[in-house]
Amino acid sequence: MKLESFLFEIRNNVGHITLNQPERGNPFDARFCREFKEIANECDENPEVRAVLIDSNGPYFSVGGDLKTFLGDRDGLPRFIKSATSDLHSGVSRLARGDAPVILACDALAAGGAVAIVAAADYALLSEKASVYAAFSGIGFSCDSGSSYFMPRRVGQRKAFDFYLRNQKWSAEQCLEYGLASEIIPSEQLTEKALALAEELAQGPTYTYGQIKNLFHSSQENTLEAQLEQEARALADCTRRDDTWNAVNSVAKKQKPVFNYK
Repeated sequence: MKLESFLFEIRNNVGHITLNQPERGNPFDARFCREFKEIANECDENPEVRAVLIDSNGPYFSVGGDLKTFLGDRDGLPRFIKSATSDLHSGVSRLARGDAPVILACDALAAGGAVAIVAAADYALLSEKASVYAAFSGIGFSCDSGSSYFMPRRVGQRKAFDFYLRNQKWSAEQCLEYGLASEIIPSEQLTEKALALAEELAQGPTYTYGQIKNLFHSSQENTLEAQLEQEARALADCTRRDDTWNAVNSVAKKQKPVFNYK
């Protein structure tokens, strides 16, 4: 896979995605969106990927949308937006719906659509240097990248609404207080800690993780009875997996289970 906006490798069952246009601030342009979709497809389809780690190179995690690409053709801008978000949103959905847990390490400013990537991650590890900036309404744009889905789930409807309408910027401490961040880790330890968490999760029951992720995604739309039925079906599906069957037998024998994503 030839990439320009990212670095990507699979090591120790971790798909490691690095935003890698530091000189430009890792902007979301058409190429970024296409490559993000392709990487997400690979993570979703490749059974070797049992956890995903997202981080970035440079002084910004991401400045969000590349405004320079908006300026050339006003009449064609709506078509461009629909094309770019089609790719970007496909990637967001693949990672969110995939079995592999997604860990994000943010050591700098995340703006615009990048805030949604922080919110979408199953674990968002921030350093004390990190911050998030809404950005969209400051240029008259509504939000994308799953912002309106993930942010209310992380921080609540009112807090998310306030963040976007008032174009706010939150520090790492505010992100932790409001529920956007999982943990604040010293900058010099962030990469090591994030990788350790990703490798830990990559040795767990990957299929089961995917079932739990999807149950959480549906919980706010379903009635109680519908959610209970989905929980029962997910449990039943897990019992069909070798990983679950072997783990139950191992624990019953007081042995540590080993998961192989089968």
